Amino acid sequence: MSSTASLDDLTSELSFALGLADLADSITLPPYQTRAFTLSRKADRSEVTEIDRGCEAAIVERILAERPSHAIFGEEHGKSGTTDSPWTWVVDPIDGTSNFVRGVPVWATLVALVHVDHGPVVGVVSAPALGRRWWSQPGHAYVNGHPIGVSDVSRLSEAQVSITLNEGWDRLGLTDRLVTLQRDAYRSRGYGDFWQHMLVAEGAIDVAVDAIGLQPYDVAAVQAVVEAAGGRLTDRLGTRTFESNSAVSSNGALHDEVVARLC
Repeated sequence: MSSTASLDDLTSELSFALGLADLADSITLPPYQTRAFTLSRKADRSEVTEIDRGCEAAIVERILAERPSHAIFGEEHGKSGTTDSPWTWVVDPIDGTSNFVRGVPVWATLVALVHVDHGPVVGVVSAPALGRRWWSQPGHAYVNGHPIGVSDVSRLSEAQVSITLNEGWDRLGLTDRLVTLQRDAYRSRGYGDFWQHMLVAEGAIDVAVDAIGLQPYDVAAVQAVVEAAGGRLTDRLGTRTFESNSAVSSNGALHDEVVARLC
């Protein structure tokens, strides 16, 4: 089966992406629940399991079969498919592998459809251990089938923020600015990974500042959902992109102020 995606109607692509998430959940959740997997490390010392690799392989196989004219970019297996296509499926089989292996339920499969000129246009973030799934196409975002939207908080002193500190921020000499941002906000927590951005999309928090060192597969799906919910997601310099090593999401009203504080 082949598909020619259209920016005017992405319903079939969203349906396909949701099917990919169903497939992923069927692969990832049972071994998480039974702790039936082995852990190894990549060259960069990040954690990986055979579940990560098997999940991505199954997703790639499904895309190749049903969207042969599209490209694919995955965390574990890199680029495949029709690599010169204007449409690319960007896949992270398990975002939050460290949580997965420790038994923390905050992990998810991220699936995005990206257009070469328009960026991420369809996003699915499926977190089966949390019992939550977010999805979107332009102008429409949902969690578990319920419409969501960002908050209308416009003052940092009234905002709830999520900050992920790491060595990357230290190397940039910007950790102190993040600490000041935390102190100036009404409330600060570190939800981390995809979850903080989904909380922004839901309007549960107002700003999320991710770690330095991200990859496109960490960002594409969450960008699609945040934007469809009425928010903004950029890199730390304020550029709309899923291909930077940083990501800041917000309800929009607070975005420029937060970015200015990080520059």
